[in-house]
Amino acid sequence: MAEHNFRLILSCPDSVGIVAAVSSFFADEGGLIVEANHYRDPNSNWFYTRQVIAADSLRYDLDELKARFGSVASRFKMRWQITDTATPKRVVIMASKQAHCLSDLLYRWRSKELLFDIAAVISNHNDLRSYVEWHQLPYYHLPALPANKQQHFDAVAALLAELQPDTIVLARYMQVLPDTICAQYPARIINIHHSFLPAFAGAKPYHQAAERGVKLIGATCHYVTEELDAGPIIDQDVTRISHHDAVDDMVRKGKDMEKLVLARGLRYHLEDRVLVHGNKTIVFE
Repeated sequence: MAEHNFRLILSCPDSVGIVAAVSSFFADEGGLIVEANHYRDPNSNWFYTRQVIAADSLRYDLDELKARFGSVASRFKMRWQITDTATPKRVVIMASKQAHCLSDLLYRWRSKELLFDIAAVISNHNDLRSYVEWHQLPYYHLPALPANKQQHFDAVAALLAELQPDTIVLARYMQVLPDTICAQYPARIINIHHSFLPAFAGAKPYHQAAERGVKLIGATCHYVTEELDAGPIIDQDVTRISHHDAVDDMVRKGKDMEKLVLARGLRYHLEDRVLVHGNKTIVFE
């Protein structure tokens, strides 16, 4: 049985006494800190921390904890949130025709390797319906023909508003979300890009890489922003290739890397290990 914890993540201008104030607060409340990470960015003089507190060490619930911690947060002008591990994040997965990332996430979900609830799978094609419905999950087919792109995105926005996801995962969803949707879910839309960004952004990165004769290809998991393929990066990885590898070989190896990087990036997000400041992330692995 998974441990029941509260997770606190915060950032604020660095100053003397932040760690002591947080630690003293939980000590005074009888809270047992079971994990703690700190980081100070020397360029921005900004402080970040993630603290995990055993829920059963406190005499009250999450709402009361938030109310009591508010005075500490105000004193240091903190940006903060506290989440309860007993409440899994509600996730919507969006995909197009390729199944490798979606199937990997569904396996990790079914096996409870990743702990989250799937509200639905949304796709602009019908190819993955039977596979998703075999998992007894809702599948929404919202066509995105060139003549009805705006209609498609209006339908996507309306459905997301109805589903109320905590997180949206683009598991090779081959459409560019409009700025209105991106702005509505800041640091809550996760994308996998089949390239080691910022190199080879946009379409056909493996073909671009092959033309350049690269020796490493990779994948990038990042938050989606209004600027295409330029949001804060959560995780990246690479795999080695050689002159023997044709484009098809690169695609095959790249798909394996995409699955791994997306799952790892989503895990960091689900476990509240990612803090965003500007266009960069601090990831407490």
